[in-house]
Amino acid sequence: MQIEETELPGVLILTPRVFGDARGSFCEAWNRATLQGLGIDLDFVQDNQSISAPVGTVRGLHYQVPPHAQDKLVRVGHGAILDVAVDVRVGSPTYGRWVGVELTAGNARQLLVPKGFLHGFVTREPDTVVLYKTTDVYAPDCDGAVHFADPDLGIDWGIDPASAVLSDKDARAPRFADWTSPFTYEA
Repeated sequence: MQIEETELPGVLILTPRVFGDARGSFCEAWNRATLQGLGIDLDFVQDNQSISAPVGTVRGLHYQVPPHAQDKLVRVGHGAILDVAVDVRVGSPTYGRWVGVELTAGNARQLLVPKGFLHGFVTREPDTVVLYKTTDVYAPDCDGAVHFADPDLGIDWGIDPASAVLSDKDARAPRFADWTSPFTYEA
């Protein structure tokens, strides 16, 4: 497993070794012992899958507040996304900064998004399948969102925000300036 740091401490790119032959390919996407040996010790409790039919579908920017805050490990089973994490830990030296990573079925990359970060993605291919593990269960009363196209965040999604395919929840999400983060930076 190759691990790359991003510009946001704690947000990591994990790339498993892929073995290919005439039949196709195989990779070990997650192995607790291997990752513990590399300093990543997370207890995943839920696996999620989303399928987005149209290109330009945006899901996010999502979070769950404590006590159900979630670390997420995101990968693509089919298609391609730009996966985005935004640091929203009050007091963090990188507060309000974002990083975007292209995840595809072909590159096998995964993005580890820790608690205290907003998370979202935009699909770049039709019928994209996104798979992600979480360290806490979905808790509707702890669920929240910040508007993906907030100008204060300045995220380059690679699409015209007016053409994004959104859920009602994401379309109505508050602006970053009108939102109070429930997360605190711990050095």
